[in-house]
Amino acid sequence: MVSTTKIKSVDFYRKIPRDLTEASLSGAGLSIVAALAMLFLFGMELSSYLAINTSTSVIVDKSSDGDFLDIDFNISFPALSCEFASVDVSDVFGTHRLNITKTIRKVPIDPHLRATAAEFHSSSGLHLINHGDEDHDENSTYADIPLTGAAFEKFTHHFQILVVNFYAPWCYWSNRLKPSWEKASQITRERYNPGTDDRVLLGSVDCTEEPTLCKSNHIQGYPSIRIFRKGSDLREDHGNHEHESYYGDRDTDSLVKMVEELLKPIKKEDHKLALDGKSDNAASTIKKAPVSGGCRIEGYVRAKKVPGELVISAHSGAHSFDASQMNMSHIVTHLSFGTMVSERLWTDMKRLLPYLGQSHDRLNGKSFINQRKFDVNVTIEHYLQIVKTEVISRRSGKEHSLIEEYEYTAHSSVAHSYHYPEAKFHFELSPMQVLISENPKSFSHFITNVCAIIGGVFTVAGILDSIFQNTVRMVKKIELGKNI
Repeated sequence: MVSTTKIKSVDFYRKIPRDLTEASLSGAGLSIVAALAMLFLFGMELSSYLAINTSTSVIVDKSSDGDFLDIDFNISFPALSCEFASVDVSDVFGTHRLNITKTIRKVPIDPHLRATAAEFHSSSGLHLINHGDEDHDENSTYADIPLTGAAFEKFTHHFQILVVNFYAPWCYWSNRLKPSWEKASQITRERYNPGTDDRVLLGSVDCTEEPTLCKSNHIQGYPSIRIFRKGSDLREDHGNHEHESYYGDRDTDSLVKMVEELLKPIKKEDHKLALDGKSDNAASTIKKAPVSGGCRIEGYVRAKKVPGELVISAHSGAHSFDASQMNMSHIVTHLSFGTMVSERLWTDMKRLLPYLGQSHDRLNGKSFINQRKFDVNVTIEHYLQIVKTEVISRRSGKEHSLIEEYEYTAHSSVAHSYHYPEAKFHFELSPMQVLISENPKSFSHFITNVCAIIGGVFTVAGILDSIFQNTVRMVKKIELGKNI
């Protein structure tokens, strides 16, 4: 059995009897300073250990989210009616998706971007409208009543139903409607004599002669057939006209039938308006017209991961637009690419990686307003360079993707076009991606540094104390020598 004496011989820390040691004020002060230094350096090392260290690299894109990219947006257009607002997507492969509605919501707004009505549902099939085959006689005049501002207000308060054709003489579709409208107006006047039956009247407004009247009724496409009902054409909350718009066929028979359907709930004897002013047969072609001239477009579209563009413009297969009166000014509330990241995850990510996510919202909250009155046919374009960013976590010895998101840089400009003004968002994805790797420190490394701090400070303090004591002794010896 090994004796205790032999075991004690390997002791690295041999003890000096306390009676042989001497305490000093200088040593006590140096010990306090050394202890404080140890605590300070330990705190810094602990903070460094808890902090997340990352490394950034650029690699070839190895996307795991397929060949398609979601474009999520919320954009407000103060001067574009929801009635004609269209969202289109195209790419370099020749894919063109026009007037997307399935994943899009359109809400009428006023100039202050406040919603004025519920979601507006666009009418489909306008390009299939039947215009009839009536011949247009250049020498004929409208058989209905041409309405000016004063006459318009008078007739809306006099007739139970006033059907108005807002048109422009230069418009192709207005000229196609003209012969059918003339016949329908004449038939209506003969069938429902305004002198004895004041239930209905067909009138027309030339928007080139009455621009204020057309603007107050938010007319942006020609021709627009509006239906005004007595006593229900004004909303008290916003002061906007509330009426309906006709989207059906434009031949004479369809127009006359539309009038008859509108009159079914109204009795000739008392002219009282029924609770439901719209019959079931007319519900598919008569819908609420926008109560304001602006539109907030929100939702998402899916596009291929190739260069392409998102275009928002006024579009219709049976209306014309006056390009000089169109204004595509807009405010981008939100525009992002890829899968939406939850707010909770973003909060965690910004706590771990404060510099991530600073360029994924380059256009959010920005306004692009065309305020120059004489600057017409202005298209506002945005060029977006998209780069995928992926964060890899290596905690617990395992590697997994913490988040994948698309950041982009944006450059905007205005351009003059020979066509209708548009808002264009050109996007192009980089073939490279940014890879951010999370590299946490090991616990063994932390312990090693703590030991180095304690040992190093203790050793340095001991050396300083030894130097101080030796200096004091030397000074005392010199003083003793001088006294002798």
